[in-house]
Amino acid sequence: MVGGVCCCCSALRPRYKRLVDNIFPEDPKDGLVKADMEKLTFYAVSAPEKLDRIGSYLAERLSRDVVRHRSGYVLIAMEALDQLLMACHSQSIKPFVESFLHMVAKLLESGEPKLQVLGTNSFVKFANIEEDTPSYHRRYDFFVSRFSAMCHSCHSDPEIRTEIRIAGIRGIQGVVRKTVNDELRATIWEPQHMDKIVPSLLFNMQKIEEVDSRIGPPPSPSAADKEENPAVLAENCFRELLGRATFGNMNNAVRPVFAHLDHHKLWDPNEFAVHCFKIIMYSIQAQYSHHVIQEILGHLDARKKDSPRVRAGIIQVLLEAVAIAAKGSIGPTVLEVFNTLLKHLRLSVEFEANDLQGGSVGSANLNTSTKDNDEKIVQNAIIQTIGFFGSNLPDYQRSEIMMFIMGKVPVFGTSTHTLDISQLGDLGTRRIQIMLLRSLLMVTSGYKAKTIVTALPGSFLDPLLSPSLMEDYELRQLVLEVMHNLMDRHDNRAKLRGIRIIPDVADLKIKREKICRQDTSFMKKNGQQLYRHIYLGCKEEDNVQKNYELLYTSLALITIELANEEVVIDLIRLAIALQDSAIINEDNLSMFHRCGIMALVAAYLNFVSQMIAVPAFCQHVSKVIEIRTMEAPYFLPEHIFREKCMLPKSLEKHDKSLCFLTNKIAESLGGSGYSVERLSVPYVPQVTDEDRLSRRKSIVDTVSIQVDILPNSIPSDDVVSNTEEITFEALKKAIGRTLKLFHMEGVVTLLF
Repeated sequence: MVGGVCCCCSALRPRYKRLVDNIFPEDPKDGLVKADMEKLTFYAVSAPEKLDRIGSYLAERLSRDVVRHRSGYVLIAMEALDQLLMACHSQSIKPFVESFLHMVAKLLESGEPKLQVLGTNSFVKFANIEEDTPSYHRRYDFFVSRFSAMCHSCHSDPEIRTEIRIAGIRGIQGVVRKTVNDELRATIWEPQHMDKIVPSLLFNMQKIEEVDSRIGPPPSPSAADKEENPAVLAENCFRELLGRATFGNMNNAVRPVFAHLDHHKLWDPNEFAVHCFKIIMYSIQAQYSHHVIQEILGHLDARKKDSPRVRAGIIQVLLEAVAIAAKGSIGPTVLEVFNTLLKHLRLSVEFEANDLQGGSVGSANLNTSTKDNDEKIVQNAIIQTIGFFGSNLPDYQRSEIMMFIMGKVPVFGTSTHTLDISQLGDLGTRRIQIMLLRSLLMVTSGYKAKTIVTALPGSFLDPLLSPSLMEDYELRQLVLEVMHNLMDRHDNRAKLRGIRIIPDVADLKIKREKICRQDTSFMKKNGQQLYRHIYLGCKEEDNVQKNYELLYTSLALITIELANEEVVIDLIRLAIALQDSAIINEDNLSMFHRCGIMALVAAYLNFVSQMIAVPAFCQHVSKVIEIRTMEAPYFLPEHIFREKCMLPKSLEKHDKSLCFLTNKIAESLGGSGYSVERLSVPYVPQVTDEDRLSRRKSIVDTVSIQVDILPNSIPSDDVVSNTEEITFEALKKAIGRTLKLFHMEGVVTLLF
C-alpha cells in the first residue's frame, strides 16, 4: 500500500495519479515524500495540460481525507498544492486554481480550527502569486463570507479564538490583494462585500481599542505583534484596503463604517470613531478627502434627531477629518460643510429652546438641564469645527465664508438673513445670534487683510454693527472681538489687553504703518458708523468690565490702524461726548456704569495723547489723571474695576478739574498744527433707518444728550464747517427744546 492505494493496481493507473499517490507516505507523520514531490512538480511543469487533472485528483483525495478526519494526509495534500502553485505559471494553471480554491473552501468549511487556519495560509500564499493572465469568471464571494465569519469567531478557548480571528483577517487581506491586482478587481468593492469586510476589520480593531482606552496609549507594535495581534493586523488590513480605493468605490468602503459605529453605539463616547476616521483620512488618496467629509455630513443629516451626544460625537469626527483634509485637498465641499454645520447649529438651538419651553418643575427640570448642557456640547463642537475649518482656508475663501456666516445672522427688521428662525422665539434667536457670532469669531481669527476695506466691506460691516446685535452684553462683546480680529493687522491687540492707564505707551512697542489711501477712504465712509457703535455700546446698562475693556481696545486699534489727523480729532470728540454723557446721565445709568465710562475715557485719552506725542495734550491728560488719583480714584480703570470699589453718591458736584476739557485739548492740539475747528462741535451719533425698526429704545431718544453740555467745554461762538453737522445740530436743538416743553419722548420717536 502506498498512500492507501494497492501496489498491484498502481501500474494500471494514469501516470499523474501514480505521481500524486507516491507523495503520500504510509504514515502521515513522516510528512511529504520530497523526492516524489520533485517528480510530480517536474511532470506538472513539463506537461502543464495535466495540471487540471492533478488538481482534481488532489482535491478528490483531500475531500475524502477531510471527511475521514485524516488530518495528516490533509496537511500533505495542501503542502503539495502550495508547491505546485508556486512552481507553475502557465495559462493551464487556471483549471488547477479552481481545484485549489475548491480544496481551500473545504478546509474553511470544516469545523476544525487547525484546518481552517491551514486553508487560510494556503489561500494567502495563492493571493501573493501574480498570474500571467486575468481570470474573467473567478469570484471570491464564498471566501469573503467565510473569512468575515472567522473574524467574529467566538470559540471558547481564547488562544484558538485569537488564532481563528487572525486567520480570518489574513484571509480578507489576501482577498483584497488578489482582487485588487486582478483586472476584475471592482467586484470586491461591491456593497455586499464591503458590508462584510469592513465591519469584520472594525470589530477586531474595536476589541483592542477598548483595552487601550483603559491603559493609556499603546506602544508601537513590533513585527511579531503585527502577526499575533488581531487589532494591529486588522488595522493594517483596513489601511491597505482604503489605500487601494479609487474615486468610484471610495463611498462603498466608508459607508459600512457608519453602520458599524451606529450599530455598536460608538458615537458616545467617540474615541474609536475618531480613531477610525483618522485611519481613513490618512490612508486614502488626498484628492478623495472631500468624499469622506461629504459622507460624514450626510450621516450627520441622517442622525439629526438622535441624542445631542451622538450628534456631538459625529461633529467631533468631522472636526478631525477636516483637520487632516485641510492640509491637502478639501475640494468643492467648503460651502456645503459650513451650510450643514450652520443648519445643525440652528437645529441644536431650536431643540434647546423647545426643551426650555417644555420644562416643568421637579425631576423634569433636571432632565431639561441635562439636555441643555448636552446641546451646548453640540453647539461648541460645531463652532470649534467651523473655526478650525475656516482658519485653514485661503484668505479669498475665508472672506467668502465670513460673508456666508454673516448672512445667516438674524438681524431684526430685515429679511436678508438666510437662516430659518421661525421656530426659535426671542430666546432662541438671541442664542443663534451668539452661536453664529462665535463661529464668525473663530473664522476671522488670524485673518490678515492688506486693506481694511477688504476685511470690513459694507455688506459685512452693516449687519455686524446692527442695533439688533446690541441688545445683549454678550452679543456686543462678540461683535467687538470680531472687529478686533479684522482690524488688528499688526498683532497689537495682546499688548492692549486690559483697560488701564499706561505710564509709557512706547514700552508696548506698538507696530503700525502709514495709513494708506484705501484705509483713509474707508474711515471717511464708515467712520461715523464705527464711532456710533462704540458710543452706544458704552452707554448700555448691562455692560460688564469686559465690555469696557473691548471698547477701549476698539478705540486703540482704530487709532493704531486707521487714524490720520482727522480721525484722531473725531475720536477725541467721541471720548469727550462719552465723558459728558456720563456726567449728565440722561440714560439713567448706574453709578458703576457712569464711573466705568469715565475710566474708559481716561484710559483712551492717555493712550491717544502718547500716540500722537503732543506734549501739551499729554500734560493736560496726565494732570487730570493725577488729580483723579488723589480725589476721585473711581474715575480710573485700576480702581473702578476692582472688587469692592467705593463709588460716589453723585457726579454733579465734582470739580471740572477732574474732567478732560475741550478748550484745553483744542489749545494744545492747535499749537501743534492740528485743525481743531471740529473739536468745538459736540459729537452726536447718526440716526439710521434700522433704529426705527429696532426693539430697543430709539436712538433718537439720545440725540439731545449734548444740548446741555458743560458750559466750560465748548466755546459758544464756534463756527461749524461741516454742512451735515450744522443741519443735525439744529435738529438736535429743536428736539431738545421739544423734550423740555412736553416731556414726551414717544413723540420724538414718531417724528423720525
